[in-house]
Amino acid sequence: MDAGFTAEQDGIRRTLRELLRKRCGPEELRAALDTPAGHDPALWTALADQLGLPGLALPEAYGGIGCSTTELALAAEESGRTLAPSPLLATCVLAAPLILALGTDTQRAALLPRIADGTLTAALAVPGAALATGLALTGTGDGDWAGGGRAGGVQARRAGDGWRLYGQVDQVLDGHSAELLVVAAHTGGFARSRTLFFLVPDDAAGLVRVRQTALDATRPQARVQLRDVEAELLGAEDGDDVLGALSAVGDTAAAVLACEAVGAADHALERTVEYVKQREQFGRAIGSFQAVKHRLADVYVQVQAARSAAYYAAWATAHGERVGGLALAQALEALRGAAAEGIQLHGGIGFTWEHEAHLYFKRAAGDELLFGPVHRLRAHAADSAHLFEQGLEVAV
Repeated sequence: MDAGFTAEQDGIRRTLRELLRKRCGPEELRAALDTPAGHDPALWTALADQLGLPGLALPEAYGGIGCSTTELALAAEESGRTLAPSPLLATCVLAAPLILALGTDTQRAALLPRIADGTLTAALAVPGAALATGLALTGTGDGDWAGGGRAGGVQARRAGDGWRLYGQVDQVLDGHSAELLVVAAHTGGFARSRTLFFLVPDDAAGLVRVRQTALDATRPQARVQLRDVEAELLGAEDGDDVLGALSAVGDTAAAVLACEAVGAADHALERTVEYVKQREQFGRAIGSFQAVKHRLADVYVQVQAARSAAYYAAWATAHGERVGGLALAQALEALRGAAAEGIQLHGGIGFTWEHEAHLYFKRAAGDELLFGPVHRLRAHAADSAHLFEQGLEVAV
């Protein structure tokens, strides 16, 4: 692994940071959260036109730039600094890779170029209590999360030459505003059910989408109801390993989310350091107190360790090594610590609605609810590596 960045990667980071600093400050962020979509469509258009961000990790054959997960993760790190609400995660990190992995040539040619130029947004609808289970970050990803038979979830049945879907998904990132839904559903009945993915346009008859009140408003979620909705099968019925593709997407998403969390944690730490240099107590800046220095030094070490793990995870996705879950656990822990210390050291102002400190704390808590918690991410990684089994063998 080369720990240095290329000129292209540095250019992506620098350009995106400058654009977000101008277009996504605290005031613009709060204004975007109050819109029906939960993000600023004009900003998304600018990111697509000026940077090609939606197609950053898509092949050039489909209108993308052809970069790797590393470049996408570095872009997410900059996005995390400002908590920029955008369709980046739902469209480019979760939905687009599944279409690329499972879709037919016709489906790829019809959908991916529109995603790459920013004119089509998509969302992944995975039934179950936790998105992390479906992405195989905290579980085996065997498909039980999707329901089936009497277990609820979403069921698919044949209807002539097509398919019809019926069911409900409670946690769909950007599900209320996405123009295309990629829905995981069970088919084959109770005894012989299996999971497949289906494409549902936003104007499908019987589709009901309601934006939910989420702990982290910068990560909009929706409840999606499918009432006998006509859908198109993604790929072939007897095609690629569906659950394996979803698991691979989960590892890539974890690496990207880890970099995003590192960016948020780094910004929270920077703002706190700036504040303790200015706030005075007993006639001196509180940042000069040794106890404050020690606390911020601990956060700094935690953030730097998380950054190293996140960068390695992003690099490892292209080299057959799956460590995204571990990197995400470390990054979420670092973000939680940086946000909590930020609120504490900002004093009374850190608890106010007007200050941005609480937004970073909510991002840390919200991401743990969606993709964690940290201890389950680590436990699943340990189980996958058979660490405890090896320990038992050595003991014997």
